[in-house]
Amino acid sequence: MADSTASTTSRTVPSHEDRPVYVIGGGPGGLAAAYALRARGVRAVVLEKSDQVGASWRNHYDRLHLHTTRRLSALPGLSMPRSFGRWVARDNVVRYLEKYAEHHGLEIVTGVEVSRVEPAPDGGWLLHATGGRELTGSAVVVATGYNHTPRVPDWAGRDTYTGELLHAGEYRNPAPYAGRDVLVVGIGNTGAEIAADLAEGGASRVRLSVRTAPHILRRSTAGWAAQYTGIAVRRLPVRLVDALAGPVCRLSVPDLSAQGLPRPSTGLYSRVNEGSIPVQDVGIIDAVRKGKVEIVAAVEAFEDHKAVLADGNRIAPDAVIAATGYTRALEGMVGHLDVLDGRGHPVVHGGRTPKNAPGLYFTGFTNPISGMFRELALDAEKIAKAVARHAAKS
Repeated sequence: MADSTASTTSRTVPSHEDRPVYVIGGGPGGLAAAYALRARGVRAVVLEKSDQVGASWRNHYDRLHLHTTRRLSALPGLSMPRSFGRWVARDNVVRYLEKYAEHHGLEIVTGVEVSRVEPAPDGGWLLHATGGRELTGSAVVVATGYNHTPRVPDWAGRDTYTGELLHAGEYRNPAPYAGRDVLVVGIGNTGAEIAADLAEGGASRVRLSVRTAPHILRRSTAGWAAQYTGIAVRRLPVRLVDALAGPVCRLSVPDLSAQGLPRPSTGLYSRVNEGSIPVQDVGIIDAVRKGKVEIVAAVEAFEDHKAVLADGNRIAPDAVIAATGYTRALEGMVGHLDVLDGRGHPVVHGGRTPKNAPGLYFTGFTNPISGMFRELALDAEKIAKAVARHAAKS
C-alpha cells in the first residue's frame, strides 16, 4: 500500500518555511499532478483524508470497470499492465494507483483533510487542515474528485419510506438483493450498470426510474472503442457532432421506445455540454430489451410506504437505490474565493488559475467524453508546466 511504504509517505507535514505545492486528494488526479510536478523539479505533497490512496475507487461497486481503454487510461510516467485487459476492473485500478505512488516515490500524507484554503499573508496559500494544522504552500492543486459527496434528492415523504433506501455509492454487489424487488433511480452510467447487475444477480424484479431518456452508446463496436470517437470529436462544433452522432446511434443501438426508453430528442453533444454524459452499454440494452429491467417514470415523492412516480403510478419496492449523482462539495474549502460557478464547479481547470486566485489549480471536476483518466493525465502535465513556469519567473 502506498500509504504504508516509507519511500512514498511522509509522516510529518512540512513546515511553513518549506513551501511545496500541496495537492489535495490522493486519487488519480492528485497522484498524476504530484508526479508531473516532481518530474519538473517541483516538490509536491499529496494530502489525502483517508488512510490510503484511491479511496473513492476502493468504494465503488464490485462490477465496475473503466469505460475507457487501458492504453488511454494510464497516468503520466507509468503504463497499465497488459494483464489488466482492455477494460480495467476496479480492483486493478486500485492496484495501479498504489503502484503509481510507490513507483514514483510520491510524498503522501494520509489522514489529513483540508477544510479551507485561503491566501497566505506573505504570499502563497494557507491551508487549514485536520487537527488544527495550518500549512503554507507555494501553490495548491485541488483534486478532491468529481464524485465527492453523495446526493440524494430531498423527496417529500422520504423519511416515511419503510423499505431500504441507499445511495448508489453504498451499493457493492447484488447478493443482498437476491429475490427482492428493487427500484434504481437514475439512468446515468452508474444507475444503468447497477440495474443490469441486479437483474443478472438474482433480484426478483428490477425497475429503473428515468426522468430524461439518455443517449446510449456501445462501449465498443467492431473493436472501435467509443472513447476513440469521443477524442476525435471533442473539438468539433456541437451541431456537427450532433448531426453525425444521430445516425451512428440509430444504427448501433436498438430502439427501446416500446420498453419505455425512447431516443432522446436533443443531440448527443448538446447534452454533453449540459453535463449529461452518454450511457455506455455494459448490459443495460439487453436487460431492457428482455424485460429484466423495467423502465418507469421519475420518482416524485414517497407516500404510504410507496414511491410516487411522475406519471401518477405508485410502486412499493423492497429497496430503493438512488443513483442520483454527487456534489463536488467545494464550497467550504474554496467557495469564499469566488472560484466556483453556479453549479459549484471550478471556473477553470488544468493549467489555468482563476484571475483572482493565481496559484490555485483544479483537476478532475469535468466529466469529458474523451475519458476521465486521459484528461487527468493531460491536466497534470499542464498544471506542472504552469507551476514550473511561474516558479522560474519568481
